[in-house]
Amino acid sequence: MNGNIITANGQPTPAAFPCSIEEFLVAQSLLPRSVVVEHNGEAVAPSEFSARALQPGDRLEIVKIVAGG
Repeated sequence: MNGNIITANGQPTPAAFPCSIEEFLVAQSLLPRSVVVEHNGEAVAPSEFSARALQPGDRLEIVKIVAGG
């Protein structure tokens, strides 16, 4: 296994580095404005997605926002 792996929602997931959270989300076919992200245990504001760089071995928890009620 190569070193270009992060853990997303508990699953090893390949990523192309250098990579921001926003770039990773787009690569996973997720709209950055439709999710809440925790990076290594820290909540990340959507405004920071493009500036927050991922590193091999990082952990992401990604939760989709569901509208309606």
